[in-house]
Amino acid sequence: GGLDPRWFDYPSLLLYVLAPFQAWQGSPSVLTARVIVVVFGLAALAATWWLGRRAYGTAAAVVAAAVVAVETTHVAYSRMAVTDVPLTLGVALALALMVAGRIELAGLAAGIAMSFKYPGIFLLVPLLFAGWRQWRRLAIGLAASAVAFCATSPYFVVHLSSALGDALRVQRLARQGWLGFEHDHVAPIAFLDRLWDGLGPALLVCILGLVVALVQRRRNDLILASFVIVYFLDLCTLGAHFDRYVLPLVPALGALAGRMRALVPVTLLLLVVPLTWTIRDDARLTRTDTRVVARAWVERHVRAETRLAVDPSLPPFTGRFGVVKLDLPLPSEAHPDRDRNLARLRSEDVRYVIVTGAVADRVLAA
Repeated sequence: GGLDPRWFDYPSLLLYVLAPFQAWQGSPSVLTARVIVVVFGLAALAATWWLGRRAYGTAAAVVAAAVVAVETTHVAYSRMAVTDVPLTLGVALALALMVAGRIELAGLAAGIAMSFKYPGIFLLVPLLFAGWRQWRRLAIGLAASAVAFCATSPYFVVHLSSALGDALRVQRLARQGWLGFEHDHVAPIAFLDRLWDGLGPALLVCILGLVVALVQRRRNDLILASFVIVYFLDLCTLGAHFDRYVLPLVPALGALAGRMRALVPVTLLLLVVPLTWTIRDDARLTRTDTRVVARAWVERHVRAETRLAVDPSLPPFTGRFGVVKLDLPLPSEAHPDRDRNLARLRSEDVRYVIVTGAVADRVLAA
């Protein structure tokens, strides 16, 4: 319907990147979108190599790139059409430009990262350390970040009031928490657990590198450590502990692990653990998605024009059915979905309710 997305739960840049590759297709292609995000994932690996090399040398570049290459969560989400991997690329590129002293370009990269996903705004903290006492260059860098964001998500500015409302609503929901996290530990421990799930014992070397950086406080140390700390502090305010939320930390943590030169062989050996986890996850993807099987069964056996109510984690059904889309339930709802009620659905002549364990299991657990 044009360049205006009319939707600002996330900024618009990834939508604009995907759009040219979707425009010539007869229907939306998830595969095309996923291939593009794979390219972002590979670019994040290259940017992290550059970050490690400029910050601490070639050995750190090897470690940092290896961390991104095998980190289980990063590999998994590099195959999904979501914003977290492009954000990770933007973070790696912006931090690399900061340690290289290219403050103005770093500001530009920070604005682009922010246009992939709002938490890119936390790159402005290390930008302050990179441009400390270079006030003119810092001002240009900050202005460049604002220009880059506005140029790549222009309708955020056009619809500023509603866009801010969407962004704040998403943040409020993340702080409130989604179904599935009711029994988690407190946020700091929960997100450390997510990092462990992605890095395994190599996380200990990353933390050691962060501690050493905070003790020595060299310029590059402060740039990387400040981003890790401010971003992790923001994670600590969230009630939704999605594993993908930790991805922007991975390039910086990889570079900090690489600064421990004496431990480089040990770190590379430890990365065999997340590599094996990644291979295990890949093996699971060779199976057929049961939701696709179920959708095909429904379309074969249910009469056309039957009204269905479906939960939001199911693949879309063809237009031969009348579909009532149910909202994702939340832990505490001021205004729950009115259609999530059997009596109401019956009054609307809905014959079947189709749910998946992706939602139903979380509801039952809550």
